[in-house]
Amino acid sequence: MALLDRAATRTATGSGTSTGPRTATGPRTADPAAGRRWASGPWPGLTVAAAGVGAAWLVHRALPAVPFLTVAVVLGIAAAHTPRVREGLRGRCRAGLTLAAKRLMRVGVVLLGLKLSLSDVAGLGWRTVAMVVGVVGLTLAGTWWLGRRLGLPGDQPLLIATGYAICGASAIGAVSAVRDGAESDEGREQGREDAATAVALVTLCGTLAIAVLPLLHGPLGLSDAQFGRWVGAGVHDVGQVVAAAQTAGPAALGEAVLVKLMRVALLAPLVAMLVLAARRRAAVMGVREGSAGVREGAAGDRGGAGRRPPLVPLFVAGFLAMVALRTTGVLPESVLSGAGHAQELLLAAALFGLGSAVHLPSLARTGAKVAVLGLTSWVLIAAAAYAGVLFTT
Repeated sequence: MALLDRAATRTATGSGTSTGPRTATGPRTADPAAGRRWASGPWPGLTVAAAGVGAAWLVHRALPAVPFLTVAVVLGIAAAHTPRVREGLRGRCRAGLTLAAKRLMRVGVVLLGLKLSLSDVAGLGWRTVAMVVGVVGLTLAGTWWLGRRLGLPGDQPLLIATGYAICGASAIGAVSAVRDGAESDEGREQGREDAATAVALVTLCGTLAIAVLPLLHGPLGLSDAQFGRWVGAGVHDVGQVVAAAQTAGPAALGEAVLVKLMRVALLAPLVAMLVLAARRRAAVMGVREGSAGVREGAAGDRGGAGRRPPLVPLFVAGFLAMVALRTTGVLPESVLSGAGHAQELLLAAALFGLGSAVHLPSLARTGAKVAVLGLTSWVLIAAAAYAGVLFTT
């Protein structure tokens, strides 16, 4: 009887050979829950970004003249406008793509510091350093002023100016991250759209520079070294600089990379100045609200706008730390090479994420103004860099 009772108990609880439903602790119910967690988190978007990076790498391998990072952002834009793909990108993939565009961009900027050492900057000479600072300052101020005069919305003038003046999409991502920390929650989505528009424009003009600048090497009467400095001072992304300068040989490529990395180093003080400006604006708003007696209510309405961004954001401090570490010379070449590859992969994933946020119909509505700003800024930085090279050599 005892054996019959135990058999009946096993049958009733489903622990025997019964094919009835398993309990909540069974393995079959755990997998769907894990699948739901995966689908609702950042992993779908990160997986898509990784696939985009792989596709960009294959295209770059097939067409070495096309920079890897440029392909990544173009593929992101293409995916965002593919009918059966864009719904997923805007739905369950959005969280992961946003994470890639922001967080991975910051990590990539940190690793970018390992490409620059203080000794490299000192080796350029004070005249070249002054030329780079002058070109960056003129491009930044002129592009921002013209963008405001044209009536471009939001942070587009600042982001486009930063991308042209310093280091393309990497600078846009860095400045956008700082602006996100100073804006309200409602304005952050618009900020991401502004960043995507700026990246698309800078990428387009930088890609044109790869084709146009080598054609002007001979007619402008530049030596190989002068051409390299011109490209380094006037082209936006590091990858685009390499693609354009390598057409004139190793001497031009070396000069171009050094001058370009000097521009990259100016990213840190620019971000610090933007943070100070944001703090000053927040302080002025606080005084006005206090005099009106609505400080607490307005602070509650602003949500995240009341937060004070750090004077030196963590990723900028990391960038400076990497520059200092590279200057010490303790890192072997294998580590620097591996970090360089990792930085490119991270920036490619971030640019794919930014590209996936581009909405061409929205861009077309301000297309004429954006095109005027982009082309004018492109001519401005090219002319300023050319004059600077002639002055310093």
